[in-house]
Amino acid sequence: MTWWLKLLLIYFGVISVLTVLITVYDKLASKAGKWRVPEATLLLTGLFGGAFAEFITMQIIRHKTMHRKFMILLPLEIILHIALLTVAFSLSFK
Repeated sequence: MTWWLKLLLIYFGVISVLTVLITVYDKLASKAGKWRVPEATLLLTGLFGGAFAEFITMQIIRHKTMHRKFMILLPLEIILHIALLTVAFSLSFK
């Protein structure tokens, strides 16, 4: 495995953890009536690599699962990430 593929996988891991933390914070803030994380921020953290973790987290904590925007865009972002990782792995092992 190449160094850049390892770095990419570490990046996906870190952004996934951050995305989960932001998503859980937003759920807790919504219940407490506190400042909320903008929807654009949630969608962007997903786009930047945390879509899978965010989608799973939202299902577990039942947060924004009724928002069509999230239930359409996050799976599309996941498909994009799978395609990116597929290309990265195929280039790495040539």
